[in-house]
Amino acid sequence: MSLAALLAALPIPILQAPMVGASADGLALAVSRAGGLGALAAGGLAPDEIGPAVAAMRAATDAPFSVNLLMAPEAAPDAAEIDRALERLKPWYAELGTSPPAVPNRFAPAFDAQLEALIAAAPPVASFAFSVLSEGQVEALHRAGILVVGTATTVAEARAWAEAGADGICAQGFEAGGHRGHFLEGLENSLVGTLALVATIRATVDLPVIAAGGIMDGRGVAAVLALGASAAQMGTAFLLADEAVTSTPWRRTVEAAGHDSTRLTRAFTGRHARGVENRFMRLMHGAQDEVPAYPVQNRLTQPLRAAATQADDPEMISLWAGQGVGLARPGRADEQLRRWWAQAGDAAAEVAGRTKRGDDA
Repeated sequence: MSLAALLAALPIPILQAPMVGASADGLALAVSRAGGLGALAAGGLAPDEIGPAVAAMRAATDAPFSVNLLMAPEAAPDAAEIDRALERLKPWYAELGTSPPAVPNRFAPAFDAQLEALIAAAPPVASFAFSVLSEGQVEALHRAGILVVGTATTVAEARAWAEAGADGICAQGFEAGGHRGHFLEGLENSLVGTLALVATIRATVDLPVIAAGGIMDGRGVAAVLALGASAAQMGTAFLLADEAVTSTPWRRTVEAAGHDSTRLTRAFTGRHARGVENRFMRLMHGAQDEVPAYPVQNRLTQPLRAAATQADDPEMISLWAGQGVGLARPGRADEQLRRWWAQAGDAAAEVAGRTKRGDDA
C-alpha cells in the first residue's frame, strides 16, 4: 500500500505528532484505534528498545501506526566546550540542590543502530526529522515494507526527501511546537508558516503532504485539507489528553498558557525548539547561541529538567508547545479525535455553503 492510499483509508486523517516526554504507547494506541494514525516517539530509545516497542504496538492493534526517529549527529565535543557548558549550567543545578552531571560517554543513541533496529521491527510507517536519509537507507526501509515520511520546513527540504525516495512529506510550519526540523539552511531561512508551506510543497513535489504546526481543532484540519494536504498532524492539541504522559508541571503550564506565550529557544537542547517561555529560556537567551549543538546540550540539561520535574518547578523544564497552545483542552484522545473530525466537517460545509452562495450571486 502506498502512503497516499494509507492516509486516504484512515477513517480520520489526523496524525498524532511524536512528542518525546509527552506521547507514549498509550496515546499512540488511542489515536490509531480511533481511526487516526498514532506515533511512537522513538528518538530517545536505545536500539534494543525499539523492537519490543513496535511489537507491543502491533500486538495491541491491527490499525496502522508510525515510529519517529531523530537523526541526531554524532557528537564529539572537546573537553573545553563541555566544561564551559557545565559551568554555565552549574547555578541552575545548584538552585535545585544538585550538581551538574559527569561527562557522559554518549550524548544520544546511535542513529545507525536505531535505524537498523527500526528496519528489523518493520512498523507500517516511519518518520524522520533533523536531516534526510540517503537513497540506500530509504530503499532498505522499503524492502522491509516500511513507508517513509520525511520532515521538511522548506520546499528545498521537501525536494531533498523526494529525491531520496520518501513516500511523503511532513510539512512542519513555523507554528509547530518542539524541535525545528530544518536541515538545509539556518533557522531564519526555514521559518515558513504551515499554510504557505503546505501550498508551496504541494505545488512543487508530487508526494502526499502531512500538514503540521498550529493545528488545534477541526477548523484547522479542514483548512490544511482544503490546501491539498492528505492529513493533518497534531501535537500540542494532545498535550492535555488523558493518555498523554505530559508531566504535572508541563500540563499545568499548558492549561494556563495564553495565546502568545511560546518562543523559540536553543538554550535547552542546542537546537531551536518552540515552547512556553519560562525563566530558563529568558535568562539563557543571551547565551543560547553559545551552548553546544544538539544532542550535547540536550544531554547536559536532561538531569536538570528531570530534577525540576521532580520538584514540580516548570521554570527549568522544556515546556514544548506550539503557537496554538492556548486552545489545548483536556479529554480522552479518541473523543478529541472524533470531535475535531466533526468540526472539520462542519467547517467544510460552512465554506461550501458560502462559496455556493457566491456562485448563485
